[in-house]
Amino acid sequence: MTVEFILNKETITTDINPNIPLLDFIRDHQMLKGTKIGCREGDCGACTVLLGELKNNEVIYKTITSCLTPLGNVNGRHVVTIEGLSHPDNIIQLNMISTGATQCGFCTPGFVVSLTAAAINKQNPVESLDGNICRCTGYNSIKIASQLVFDQLQDTDNLLAKNIVPQYFANIPDRLGDIKFVKNTGTTIIGGGTDLYVQKQRVLLDKQLEFSTHNSDLRYIIPDKDSIRIGAGTTMSEFISNKHISELIDTEQLKLIASTPVRNIATIAGNLVNASPIGDFSVILLALNAKILITNSTKNREISLDEFFVSYKKINLQQDEMIIEIKIPKDTIKFNFEKVSKRMYLDIASVNSACAVYTENNIIRSIRISAGGVYEIPLLLRETAEYMIAKELNEKTFKEACSIAVKEIKPISDVRGSKEYKTLLLQQLIKAHLIQLEGQQ
Repeated sequence: MTVEFILNKETITTDINPNIPLLDFIRDHQMLKGTKIGCREGDCGACTVLLGELKNNEVIYKTITSCLTPLGNVNGRHVVTIEGLSHPDNIIQLNMISTGATQCGFCTPGFVVSLTAAAINKQNPVESLDGNICRCTGYNSIKIASQLVFDQLQDTDNLLAKNIVPQYFANIPDRLGDIKFVKNTGTTIIGGGTDLYVQKQRVLLDKQLEFSTHNSDLRYIIPDKDSIRIGAGTTMSEFISNKHISELIDTEQLKLIASTPVRNIATIAGNLVNASPIGDFSVILLALNAKILITNSTKNREISLDEFFVSYKKINLQQDEMIIEIKIPKDTIKFNFEKVSKRMYLDIASVNSACAVYTENNIIRSIRISAGGVYEIPLLLRETAEYMIAKELNEKTFKEACSIAVKEIKPISDVRGSKEYKTLLLQQLIKAHLIQLEGQQ
C-alpha cells in the first residue's frame, strides 16, 4: 500500500509498512527528532503532532498522539511536527521561553503543538494541554505562557501574521486536494488505534489492516425522528462537540475521558469492541439505552448494547462482522456521568457510572444506571433501576438503590483498588448521581 500525505512542507509518498506508528516514521525515516518518544501509550504528550484534514476546502487541524497512530491513518492528510512550526518569531515558543515555561525541553514540543492547535481552533489554551505532562517546571509558568498567547490573539484571526503558523500553511488546502488515494481493504479494521497500539503494536505490524481514513463514510452524527444515529468511526471528540449530543446530555462531563489528542482519534465503536469492563463510553452508552447496528458481507442485525457484552472481553460479534452504527434514543432525560480515578484526567477509572432518568413531578418514570470496574463487563444495574421505578427522586430512594446495587456487582481487587473500595465507590457515585440530578431539577 502506498501512503501519500504532506509532512510539514514536503509531500511524502512511501511504500513502507503502513502499520508502523507515525512517530517511528517521523523520527527514524524522516529524521525529525523534535517529536519525542515518551510513554508510547498516549499519556505523556511528548509525541504530539498536528493532523490536518481537508473538509469543504478548509483544513481542520487537531492534535494527535503519533505513538498510537498508524502511518496508514494519515493518508491524504497534513502532518505537522514541531519542526514544521518552528521559526524565530513564533510567539508560542517565545512566550514559553520568556516565562520560564521550559526547562529540560523534552516535553516542550508537545506543549507548543497543543497550544498551536488551541490558537487555530480558538479553544481554551489551558484545556488544550490536558494531554501533556511536564515534570520539570510545574504547570504555573506554562499556564502563564498559554494565557499570553491567548491574549495576543484576541484582536486578530490572522494566524499567519501573528506567527502562530508558517506561511506555507496557506497552500495546504490546494495541495491536499491534489492527493488521490485508493481505498484499501484488510482483515483487521483500525479505528484510532489508541488501545490496540498500546497492547499489540508488534502483532499489528504483520496484519493486513484497513485504515479508518478510508472509512470516512462511517463518521457522522445524524438526528432523525426518534434517535441520534452515530457512525461507528465517529471520534470521541466529534461526539463530545456535536450540538445534537450536547442537547441531549451534558458533554462537559465527558472531558474526564482520556485527553484531547487521544479523543481526537479514538472512535466510539473502537471503545465498544475493546470491551473493557471499565470502558467509559460503554458505560455512558449503556445508560443512554444505545442500540448498535452490526453488519457482514450479507446482512445487518441490530441489538441493544446491553446484549453486546457477553463475558470478560467477549462480545456478541462474529469474526466477519463489524459495528457500523450506534443509535441513541432522543428521550427526554436527565443524565449524569461520574468517574473516579487516581488522576482526574487521562486515566483509567477505578469505578465509573452513568445514570439517565426521566421524572414526572419528582417521580421516577424510567431510569437506567450503568457501572464499570465492578463486574467482568460494563454492567447495566437492572435490579437497581427496577426498584427505583415509580419512587420519588430523593435520598431515601437512592440509599435503598445503593444496597441493591451492591448485590448486583462482583468487583475484584486489582491495581485500581480493592473490591471493598470499589463497592464503596459505586455507592458514592450513585449518591453523586442524586446530587447532580436534584441540582438539575
